[in-house]
Amino acid sequence: MDSILLGGSALRVSRITLGTMTFGDQNTQQDANTQLDYALAQGINFIDTAEMYPVPPRAETVTRTETMLGHWIKTQARDRFVLASKVAGPRRGMHWIRGGPSGHDRDNIREAVHQSLQRLQTDYLDVLYLHWPERNVPMFGQYQFDPKAELDKDGHPMAWISIQTQLEVLDELVREGKVRAIGLSNEQPWGVMEFLRVAREQGLPRVAVLQNCYNLMNRGMEFGMTEVLYREGISLAAYSPLAFGHLTGKYVDDPATPGRVTLFLGYAQRYKKPGVPAAARAYTELARAHGLTPTQLALSFVYHRWFVGTTIIGATSLSQLQENIAAYQVRLSEAVLAEVEQLHLTMMNPAP
Repeated sequence: MDSILLGGSALRVSRITLGTMTFGDQNTQQDANTQLDYALAQGINFIDTAEMYPVPPRAETVTRTETMLGHWIKTQARDRFVLASKVAGPRRGMHWIRGGPSGHDRDNIREAVHQSLQRLQTDYLDVLYLHWPERNVPMFGQYQFDPKAELDKDGHPMAWISIQTQLEVLDELVREGKVRAIGLSNEQPWGVMEFLRVAREQGLPRVAVLQNCYNLMNRGMEFGMTEVLYREGISLAAYSPLAFGHLTGKYVDDPATPGRVTLFLGYAQRYKKPGVPAAARAYTELARAHGLTPTQLALSFVYHRWFVGTTIIGATSLSQLQENIAAYQVRLSEAVLAEVEQLHLTMMNPAP
């Protein structure tokens, strides 16, 4: 498996990351152990989790993923893999996470890391992400910035924890050896540049990795963010490369087929947009016309984009995981890539 240095850090990670957000809901402990063992055997050393997993987040399942992962971790040599987790922020109404975090302040970040380390049965995280910005930004299917969301019900500006304060807390954790590198997730270009500016001016930890959505139906990263990544030397960890299963072709063949879309109705609003079914069908037909599976087309496209450092994949079965990893060996021809671009120009970003 190919690998990269993660941003400006000393962490060398595989070009594929094993995502774990199904562990504890769709996958049992044995399923999780099997997937983790298989991934490591294939040269995948980067494991991604979060305190709020499994997904979709619910009060009755929250933190199960980290707990299950911890049972596996305690049987492993810790230096065999690179481990990332995430701190949830406010603005999403999940009161069952630490009583409903009020912000990315010192107490919330430190408490989240302390609890994650306990569940994961490890002394440190290789990467700690802020799971989403606490300030007002469009995310998770929203796509327009709304200045009105800056105001409370009385029309007064709402306060949010400064980026300098957030970085100072992260700096404490790095200095204490509890975190090795920091990352941002579901972040916007302004936020990335502001984190970099403050870090540079105040001598605080520099962002090494950005974890954002990127797939054939959501290429918003290409509007400005890729230049930031290139010029600032930040790695992208691309998530949702199969667009919640829409790019596997299974819902094209049978809209009622069992999967996350049919199991969790109303979740993942990003993929409820009106252009998604037509785009899924078009990419499915393109893949099959060239002797590829839709999964191969979708994953190979993301795996080999010049700005993608590592791609996060997840699976509910070992066979799915095997197919997803094997797709790394597929390289799309220039002819196929040209057709992808034509489709993109015709139906651009139906799932922003």
